[in-house]
Amino acid sequence: MKKPRFAPSRRNLLRMAAGSAMALVAARSFAAARQTDLRGPIDAVQLEAFPVATDRKSVSLQAMIDRASAANVPVFLPPGTYKVSNLVLPENTRITGVPGASRIVYTGAGRLFSAENVKRIELSNIVIDGQNRWLGDDDAALVQFTGVDEVVIDNCEIGGSRKHAVQLERCGGRIERSRISGAAQSGLYAVESLGLSVTGNEVFDCGNGGILVHRWKKAADDSIVSGNRVYRIRANDGGTGQNGNGINIFRADSVMVTNNHISDCAFTAIRANSASDIQITGNQCRRSGETAIYVEFEFEGAVVSNNLVDGAANGISIANFDQGGRLASVTGNVVRNLALKGPYEHEVGFGIGIAAEADTLVSGNIIEGAPRWGMQLGWGPYLRNLVVTGNIVRKAPVGCAVSVADGGGTAVITDNVFQEVSIGAILGFEWDKKASRELATSATSPYPQLTIERNRIS
Repeated sequence: MKKPRFAPSRRNLLRMAAGSAMALVAARSFAAARQTDLRGPIDAVQLEAFPVATDRKSVSLQAMIDRASAANVPVFLPPGTYKVSNLVLPENTRITGVPGASRIVYTGAGRLFSAENVKRIELSNIVIDGQNRWLGDDDAALVQFTGVDEVVIDNCEIGGSRKHAVQLERCGGRIERSRISGAAQSGLYAVESLGLSVTGNEVFDCGNGGILVHRWKKAADDSIVSGNRVYRIRANDGGTGQNGNGINIFRADSVMVTNNHISDCAFTAIRANSASDIQITGNQCRRSGETAIYVEFEFEGAVVSNNLVDGAANGISIANFDQGGRLASVTGNVVRNLALKGPYEHEVGFGIGIAAEADTLVSGNIIEGAPRWGMQLGWGPYLRNLVVTGNIVRKAPVGCAVSVADGGGTAVITDNVFQEVSIGAILGFEWDKKASRELATSATSPYPQLTIERNRIS
């Protein structure tokens, strides 16, 4: 007599399907392990590193990472939440998941990821959540890599760090297509980089900085920061410019900052401090609290071209000839909608469109709505070899303020157009005090160091 057959329940069908899928993964992984020329990823399901409610699986996940690294194959994290901490990534670590669904959550007591003195580390398609938990006293970031020849962080989400989100020291590689947010310090802090590329990322809602490219000692860095969207960067630790910058380059030479969209930074959209041979091109800088684009202190060589500045206290500043800052080209920029008020008291003041001091070409720029000076040429005796030609300045009390203080050097001011300049088009200043009549219409300049010709006032 045959036993009656019953149709399996929906729950049993799901169990059977899951069992078949896991068996298929295991079979494929076993087959891949038997073939040295065709290797598949090590799956978290295989080693029972399932998503769990506590961090008891840190050891399992670490073991899986170690095993995959030794076999030179990637680790795949299925969708779920993996609560772990203090994972050390060995040589050839590659961790990937399902974008937006594979979540690695920090449980405290140190940091989340670290790696030191290895050749390659790759993280892709995962969410890294620091949960705003405290990091160890000796730990500077949620993700901290040192001496890694090639770091690849691609299509990841990294958030909720109580310090920096990502810190790279003596690293090369690529940070790309990722969202970094909610760090108490900066989104990315890269020190002593080896030709790092930071491209196509979104960095926002950070406490003191967006993307920082620094060096301990001034030297070639060769990093590229391009195509990123950086916004809502605060300056929680205060200061006069060390915090609150969207992109900050410090002592790092030969860096390119191109085609980024930066908005709502407490201080500067792009700040280059003691950074020689820097190129700042094609960026959009909106609603900066201080100077939108700043090239300052000990630098030699800067190209600032084709940027758009809309809303700032100052537009573009090429400053600190007294500290060796010199040699720049400022061309083709649009600067508009500036304000007299900044985040602190400043001896020079705010509301200035473009400022330059030494060995600099300022040409082909458009400045509109600078409430103090359209252009500032020099400061006291710090003026040398400025060529200012072919610019348009509209709606500014003073179109061009040029230093005529004792000790100042030469400036050529030609073929510029000034419109709606209520006090004067070109005026000489000794520091911040007006010291001359209108120079744009004078038949001869009373200052032999100045060449002023063919400027129009309308």
